[in-house]
Parts: sequence; C-alpha cells; structure tokens
Amino acid sequence: MSLKIRFRFDGRCSVHPRFNPETDGRPPRKDCEGCESLYVIFLYTRIARSKAEAGDGLMVRQAAPREEVSSESADDPSSLEDPTQDAV
Repeated sequence: MSLKIRFRFDGRCSVHPRFNPETDGRPPRKDCEGCESLYVIFLYTRIARSKAEAGDGLMVRQAAPREEVSSESADDPSSLEDPTQDAV
C-alpha cells in the first residue's frame, strides 16, 4: 500500500498580496494579521513535511484477520430467530 501526501497552501494577504513566507521569511510588518497568519501556516506545514519525510509519529497498523462464519450456523434456522420473542 502506498500513500502520497502533498503539502500545499495557496493564500494571500489582502493588504500585502506579494508577501510569500517561503521566500520572504518573517513578515516585514508585525501588525499585519494576514502576513503573520501566512507565516504561521508556512511554519506548521514545514514541520508536518519534515515529520512525514522522516516517518516520525506515523503508526502502521495491520488489520486483524476476519473470522469466517461457520457453515453450520448459517444453515441452522434457529440461529436466525429473534431472541426477544418467547417460544410458544
């Protein structure tokens, strides 16, 4: 089984549309919430990408084998009766 994960976020600051945290680094203006939010999103996606590449925090679990229904219980009509009804 293979799993492919893409880390991409397309967003722009409404005040500074040319700001790109990947190339510009920290926002030039600390009071701009849009630029600061883009920078925080960039940091978290970078952390997630590095953890995914290293396999850190990923858990692989194998499914337990399924139990097969025996043919005897499938052929027995008494096993299909409703247990809430009293036998007469």
